[in-house]
Amino acid sequence: MDAQKHPLFTRDFTLVVIGQIVSLFGNAILHFALPLYLLRETGSLTLFGVVNACSFLPMILMGPIGGTAADRVNKRNIMAALDFLTAGLTLCYMLLWGKVPLVPLIIVTLMLLYAIAGAYQPSVQASLPLLLAPDQLTQGNAVVNMVHTLANLLGPALGGVIFGLWGLGPILVIGGACFFSSAVMELFIHIPHERRPRSSGVLATVRQDLCESWRFIAQERPIFLSVTLVLSAFNFLLSAVMIVGIPALVAQVLGMSDTFMGLTQAALGLGGLLGGLLAGVLGPRLKPRHGSFCLLACSALAAVMGLSVLPGVPVWVSYWMVTAAALLTMSAATLFTVVLLTLVQSQVPPQLLGKVIACIQAVANCASPLGQAAYGVLFDFLPPWSVLLGAAALSALTALRSRRVFLRLETEAVPE
Repeated sequence: MDAQKHPLFTRDFTLVVIGQIVSLFGNAILHFALPLYLLRETGSLTLFGVVNACSFLPMILMGPIGGTAADRVNKRNIMAALDFLTAGLTLCYMLLWGKVPLVPLIIVTLMLLYAIAGAYQPSVQASLPLLLAPDQLTQGNAVVNMVHTLANLLGPALGGVIFGLWGLGPILVIGGACFFSSAVMELFIHIPHERRPRSSGVLATVRQDLCESWRFIAQERPIFLSVTLVLSAFNFLLSAVMIVGIPALVAQVLGMSDTFMGLTQAALGLGGLLGGLLAGVLGPRLKPRHGSFCLLACSALAAVMGLSVLPGVPVWVSYWMVTAAALLTMSAATLFTVVLLTLVQSQVPPQLLGKVIACIQAVANCASPLGQAAYGVLFDFLPPWSVLLGAAALSALTALRSRRVFLRLETEAVPE
């Protein structure tokens, strides 16, 4: 049978997608509620930014380790084990809540949640080429990104309502139940796995595998290094300001309720869903050169957010402008992610795929915690519109300068 006639939603791919929906929803509702609970309890944007930055670091560190594991261990087992672990972590938080100081408890919990997420995602991304035909990778990545953003749509929307009505307790129960049920479901997934022998200890094997992946990037696909630097700059300048700035604008500057905060976060999820749908429709017509246009669109929308909170703009006008800009920003960012991830999956050997993806993401994400901590301080001491407009201008310059990199990425798309 011709590969083009293979159904996209096979049994195993469908189980991966459903497991992602449930697990990522649990992640989204906890990642939304815990920082918001801290912000409501302390009222400090500086602390909010620092906590977000600290919790993000383990995801960066665990990404390459998760990528190494994804290339050597059955990916199904990794996903199920990490979901069981996250369910246990949620239970531990519930048992310690109110018995230990709040700030350290939330920092440690978020750090562990992000660490698990960092180790988890390489297994999902590396499994797609094993479950889908090559010509289905763009659509498969679009579906997985849509699932991710659907969880980010439903998690904050429901989390905002639940948090506003009943507080943090029910959210912890729902999150734990999601992780446990997803883990059970993932036990029934079959992902082809070829056991690779190792001649040394675990730590030595991890070091050797990561060195192998960096040799591949540096010697065979050096353009990936340039792309990684572009992503790092953009994460520092724009992604970080969005992570800290959107809650700062909605909850602190505009004084909106938890429900409206959840609605804005849900708009981010809806934007990602729309971007995933567009990527699935466009499919192979999406080219690397479109990446710089997506980044430039994100920069322009950050400027719209800054203009929306200028003095004299009515609160409700500001709120809806911020929410609409958040939706469109996420659409452009998702479109960019699908293009780049599909290209990497199609050009990296299967035995290196998990590690290469994780290494690129780890280096690119290193800048985000620094940006989050810096923007947390800036939002406390400068007018929010000035911070957003400054970040938009710098990220627009980065997007324009990245055009040459993405053109090279397209011309070098087929390695010699």
